[in-house]
Amino acid sequence: MVNSFPSMRLRRLRSNQAMRDLLQENTVSVNDLIYPIFVEEELDDFAPVESMPGVFRIPEHKLDVAVKEIAATGIKAVMTFGVSHRKDDIGSDSWNRDGLLARMIKRAKDAAPELMVISDTCFCEYTTHGHCGVIHGSDVHNDHTIENLGRQSVVAAEAGADMIAPSAMMDGQVAAIRSALDGNGFDGIPIMAYSSKFASAFYGPFRAAAGCDLQGDRKAYQMNPMNGREALRESDLDEAEGADILMVKPAMPYLDVLSRIRQRSLLPLAAYQVSGEYAMIKFAALAGAIDEHRVVRESLGAIKRAGADLILTYFAMDIARQGF
Repeated sequence: MVNSFPSMRLRRLRSNQAMRDLLQENTVSVNDLIYPIFVEEELDDFAPVESMPGVFRIPEHKLDVAVKEIAATGIKAVMTFGVSHRKDDIGSDSWNRDGLLARMIKRAKDAAPELMVISDTCFCEYTTHGHCGVIHGSDVHNDHTIENLGRQSVVAAEAGADMIAPSAMMDGQVAAIRSALDGNGFDGIPIMAYSSKFASAFYGPFRAAAGCDLQGDRKAYQMNPMNGREALRESDLDEAEGADILMVKPAMPYLDVLSRIRQRSLLPLAAYQVSGEYAMIKFAALAGAIDEHRVVRESLGAIKRAGADLILTYFAMDIARQGF
């Protein structure tokens, strides 16, 4: 390769802020962000999550106040997670039309109709064992679980959910949900599939926030963190089954997967900056080791640069209030 210096000087394009702004390749704005929220029934007041500084469980009876505040910042969408007090071995409260899942969706939509409410569609917050489906013997039964996912999706849509986001990592879950939604007149409700969800160590703080203590592990249905090609296969299958948006979870440790999916799919692509990613930044900033403002923006920029159109992040409110 011929040395082009001194005629080629890349620093010319970094010489001042206006130049740098003009030539910036990727941007992140509040329009790109989805804010995950935890809603607990029978809770008196906002309860801080110790492992996630700045994150609170929202009392169900104060959800309308919280949602109005979120919408007022300009955030366009929330993802709802219920903290249930009515768990059983199959998570049946999640498809009860009077259950927590249905109630929180309806309350959120009534409070801020312009805000998109995305329903996390799974069972771990509603089962006594903390797994994402129906236990049969020592395993999660795939086909019984996807039948129940369809039931949960219909209840969420009836309550006013704008989007369904299946996260159970069951084979055929997107097709089962699409069939259930279409069969009940909800053919216009999109599905954002957790298509590449890894059995990650970065989920720890979430389990405390959502109150879903886990018996065992989820390695039999979530993906091996050492695998990349498998994630491409999962994404291809979810797209073929009718997913409208694909997701990679977690985000930062799997930017290579995110980038590879971006290269092969034309669907919108989401990435979830999960609880462990959030907690690492927060605690490092509290210790004075990093500049939180700059690190948050750099990390979100990396996710966008890798190919994400949407980012689920617990920093969404900070970004909305402070700007990028």
